[in-house]
Amino acid sequence: MERTAHETQQNVVTLMSAQGDERRERMAEAIEQLIDRRRDVMVVYCDLAGLEQYDDAEVVHPKLRKLCQSMMDYTALGHFEIYERIIAGNERRSQVRDIAMQAYPPLADTTDILVDFNDKYDVLDERDSMKQLAEDLSQLGETFAARIELEDRILAALGRPVTANDA
Repeated sequence: MERTAHETQQNVVTLMSAQGDERRERMAEAIEQLIDRRRDVMVVYCDLAGLEQYDDAEVVHPKLRKLCQSMMDYTALGHFEIYERIIAGNERRSQVRDIAMQAYPPLADTTDILVDFNDKYDVLDERDSMKQLAEDLSQLGETFAARIELEDRILAALGRPVTANDA
């Protein structure tokens, strides 16, 4: 059975549409995962930052390790599953690309701060001092606030505005 040019063109259009739907579905799933991980990081951060003192290593170190791990998972997900896809040219909407290009440099700066915090605190042992932890957690909170604002701009451009229920 011979296909006409019109049938072949229709098949190509159908295939491209299906690929676009699949791409959008993967992005929507990545966005939901990012929001979930961000929420998890904020809970762990608040749990640690809410301590009155940081001198009980048995209490502080497990919370600190949990924060570092969840923070790195969250950061990697945003970078590799969302921002890199956009920056690499896989996003066709110019508005999304433009916002991502504006937000990406300061977003990368926040990533550096999160990684530096992780490098400093992820490998502590019971003898390491927590003298600067309160100050570092304060800076980390400011970094999270800046990062979340940048992410929310990108997510809104992607069609997924973040609401108070997401926090």
